[in-house]
Amino acid sequence: MSASSQDEFFMAQALQQAQKAAEAGETPVGAIIVLRGRQVIGRAHNQVELLKDPTAHAEMIAITQAAAAVGDWRLTETVLYVTKEPCPMCAGAIVLARIPKVVFGASDPQHAGVLDAREVIGGVLAAECRQLLQDFFQLVRREKQSESPDAIG
Repeated sequence: MSASSQDEFFMAQALQQAQKAAEAGETPVGAIIVLRGRQVIGRAHNQVELLKDPTAHAEMIAITQAAAAVGDWRLTETVLYVTKEPCPMCAGAIVLARIPKVVFGASDPQHAGVLDAREVIGGVLAAECRQLLQDFFQLVRREKQSESPDAIG
């Protein structure tokens, strides 16, 4: 399946969330959940470090927000836009929430294909999503190297 301009529109919003995560020192992943193709009912970015919670992934937080917004855990008329292919934990939550369609940006070779049973569109704004992740982890590595006791200043 190919991406539509609507997919790119909402993925751009997910990228804004990912940028917020990067600015906060979190892994830059953002997620948006859209109801019936029009209304954003969940909007989040990774908050694992902030909340000291390994489950505080963008998808998980957005799913919680979306369920609260519609008053039901069944999100059957939604689309999830996320900047990185979901991990197994998030994929499980997507299945449990009955989200029928997932659109992601950057592929995750470690977790590829976890969502094969859903309508999945990958590669939407992939270069931008991938670049944000690469820039973030390069910065993290540089900071760790400069903090290393072996580093010579």
